[in-house]
Amino acid sequence: MRFRVLKSKPRRHCQRLKSWPITFSPFARALARMSSLSMSKRQTRNLQNYTPTGKKLELSESSSDEFDGVVQADFSFFDPKPDDFHGVKNLLQTYLDDQEWDLSGFVDLILGQTTVGTVVKIEDDEDEGLFALVTALNLWRYREHRCMVILKDFLLHKACQEKGVADQLRLLLGEQTHDVGLLVSQRVVNLPPQLLPHLYNALFDEVSWATEDEPTEDLRNSFKFKHYIILSKIYVYKNVDKLSNDSDEAIVYIKPEDEIFHKLSSWSFCFPLRTQQHAPHELRKYRSTGLVMAVEADKIQTFRQELASLIDES
Repeated sequence: MRFRVLKSKPRRHCQRLKSWPITFSPFARALARMSSLSMSKRQTRNLQNYTPTGKKLELSESSSDEFDGVVQADFSFFDPKPDDFHGVKNLLQTYLDDQEWDLSGFVDLILGQTTVGTVVKIEDDEDEGLFALVTALNLWRYREHRCMVILKDFLLHKACQEKGVADQLRLLLGEQTHDVGLLVSQRVVNLPPQLLPHLYNALFDEVSWATEDEPTEDLRNSFKFKHYIILSKIYVYKNVDKLSNDSDEAIVYIKPEDEIFHKLSSWSFCFPLRTQQHAPHELRKYRSTGLVMAVEADKIQTFRQELASLIDES
């Protein structure tokens, strides 16, 4: 199996990327368990040809026991556009669990913000199916939209049992909301994890550039985030008191970057999910759980470095 990733968005900086062997890191164990993409016995990865107008990432994967031919898939990063409506909506179907809310309005906000945000597709795919989405929305800028009102109420309701955390969340959603970005990151479960550093670098680079390049002062200021709120999902061991097997862990992260965000977060809380998706047999002892995290913007550089190291060491 062969992958090539083309970075189609213009970038201001360029660097030479090196090569490394491909494996799944311990941090990405949940992705490996849940992915339908099988791991082969011999895998190699080459990063090359980075230019200001694009990043080219070539991956080759082969297994004489499982597959004789070569399958090519070109993943490309694009600005969101109106045609992506249904693809983005599908990725966000359970973003607020089973909450009834204005999901279509939320998708419209994401698609309307083209200077910050990325969607991942297969190059030259006629269906234009979406494989990933990442963006950051200023909570104050969109405060009057019905979808944001419901989203804030949802978060506050889920945090009501967490006394100290609820007060801090209320502060971010109230007095400090001018400086708070909602970091939205959704993707198919078997997206190659080596795309993650590029995906998040694209996001945070765009946030930085928007503080200089947006046409009005209000828009430029709206991207000067001091905090990010992240809503995600994890698997939590059903009976932590009975954890005895060394191979079992209290938390399994569906998205490997969430473990880094969680470690760097100022505060976080979990809440039970009503929508329980089918889990693989390996996770039968775990329960799907919502996770809300607050991460200070000055921790993002550390996050980017740790995410790159995570992939580099795998």
